[in-house]
Amino acid sequence: MTVIVTGAAGFVGANLVKALNGRGQTDIIAVDNLTVADKFRNLVDCEIADYLDKDDFRARVARGDMGRPQIVYHQGACSDTMASDGRYMLDNNFRYSLELLDWCQAQKVPFIYASSASVYGLGPVYAEAPGNEKPLNVYGYSKFLFDQIVRRRLSSLTAPVIGLRYFNVYGPREAHKGRMASVAFHHFHQFRAEGKVRLFEGSHGYAAGEQRRDFVHVDDAVAVNLFFAGQPTSGIYNVGTGSAQPFNDVALTVVNALRAHGGEAPLSLAEAVAQGRIEYVPFPEALRGKYQAYTQADLTRLRAAGCTQPMASVEQGAASYVDWLLDNG
Repeated sequence: MTVIVTGAAGFVGANLVKALNGRGQTDIIAVDNLTVADKFRNLVDCEIADYLDKDDFRARVARGDMGRPQIVYHQGACSDTMASDGRYMLDNNFRYSLELLDWCQAQKVPFIYASSASVYGLGPVYAEAPGNEKPLNVYGYSKFLFDQIVRRRLSSLTAPVIGLRYFNVYGPREAHKGRMASVAFHHFHQFRAEGKVRLFEGSHGYAAGEQRRDFVHVDDAVAVNLFFAGQPTSGIYNVGTGSAQPFNDVALTVVNALRAHGGEAPLSLAEAVAQGRIEYVPFPEALRGKYQAYTQADLTRLRAAGCTQPMASVEQGAASYVDWLLDNG
């Protein structure tokens, strides 16, 4: 049967399509908005049955002429946390999601959608409970709002609905995201261009480069999607490693992975700083009060649902990502 992936030319969506192909699934309807045309590159090595523009897809859903798919993976969203057009954000992230939720419920089709750790704001607790959720921007609010709709409907669903709150995802097929691409992506290009990586000086009570995030490789995020496709336990779940690591770890892993490719020995953090390979810059005033200096996914609910997917550490995931970036230009 047909599988629908929205945001299919995007970051997580394209990796999901590739993983589905790896499982023999090629009857895939890819839905996206290619206003940023370069995203097509993410699907060049993937096999799909059809491509639909997002607006065309929404119109077909509204008319009731999309047929009945096996499952819908809704990865499509505007993920720009600095965006200021609230009307667009709520239409694209909230209203679009609500239309698909209603359609999937009417068709009795499982619906797996991308939420975000941005709903937690500054934390400090990152467990799936309303009391922990205080989004800092309209992107986070758009995800928060839809999650609340899902929660209200959990007791009356006709088909499974799974919301996945991604933490800091990094990995292949994210180049189109530009400034919103992962720090690992930017570190890779900074080091190749300038021979150094820049991090923020100390802030929020953390030493230089020691601000911490839960960095999760996109392959692990995709694996969680596929787990819930086969084990459709409705609910909202965090998707992270469950371990916060400092930005210094990401930078040093990228630096040493690139040095290894050049036949150079690895550096310690102190050596990398002393040699100017890692440089600390002032924390931007514009980000004060809007910056997550610490995130760490509570995986209690995910593990209780039976998902035992091992999550790559920064040292494992960022090193393999550097290999991929070098192999893929």
